[in-house]
Amino acid sequence: MIESFNNRSADVFIPDNATLAVALDRTSHLAIGAHSDDLEIMAYHGIVNCYGYGKQLNKNWFTGTTVTDGRGSSRAGLYSQCSDEEMAIIRKEEQRQAAVVGRYSAIIQLGYSSEEIMEKQGSLKLQEELLYILEQTKPRIVYTHNPADKHDTHIAVLYAAIKAMRKMPIDERPEKVLGCEVWRDLDWMPDDDKVTLDVSQRENLANALVGVFDSQITGGKRYDRAAVGRRYANATFFYAEGKDKSEQLTFAMDLTPVVKDDSIDFIEYVMNYLDKFRNDVHSNLTQYF
Repeated sequence: MIESFNNRSADVFIPDNATLAVALDRTSHLAIGAHSDDLEIMAYHGIVNCYGYGKQLNKNWFTGTTVTDGRGSSRAGLYSQCSDEEMAIIRKEEQRQAAVVGRYSAIIQLGYSSEEIMEKQGSLKLQEELLYILEQTKPRIVYTHNPADKHDTHIAVLYAAIKAMRKMPIDERPEKVLGCEVWRDLDWMPDDDKVTLDVSQRENLANALVGVFDSQITGGKRYDRAAVGRRYANATFFYAEGKDKSEQLTFAMDLTPVVKDDSIDFIEYVMNYLDKFRNDVHSNLTQYF
């Protein structure tokens, strides 16, 4: 157990049984998500680009951090009678299974409730834990939720992640920070501003990763179909003319500038993208109306 979490019910799992110090130190790609299965949807680019490489070349390793415990999950069918406590146990085990399938360096589940991280004290505790993880991993790339996501818990996690990264010394902050698609896609962003992530590789792995979360799929949410379907749609509709250049794409918002420069106002940075979208639509319409 990471000593910073001794007063919490954090769960740390290392699939290849490396020591905790090794697992964190070798991490090159880190994802910070709100719920179990968020990582597998939004950070598949990191997972697939680390898959196999760590064992073969000791180069790229993916570590995931899931903030909440999943006790508020939707449930139906076989899971309809599960209590909140039982669902939390099931979700934890599913996230561990995904780490095995994806060959993660480590998966850290912090065990917060959604309500807790939306409160000031809970958010401050989360920021300190995320800071500790960032200090121990020193990742090159961080994947987290995008600022236009419509899920309140996702935005609370994004806030804590950005605050934690801004507490790091400038020269130790990640090289790239990406806000990724889950509960709202980023198709609306100007094409020149989108970070396009080719995730065409190993669709079988992508399906297996999301499919591990049976409690969600059987519970009435077909994330397995939706996640891969969005990736195909992104690739096809991104290029208006000619053959698709990729089979599957995910889009991300580049949050690196607001992590590298504390003087940038985060809200204004995001609103700038929305203003560009509005101006683009307005310009197109005024040609005819």
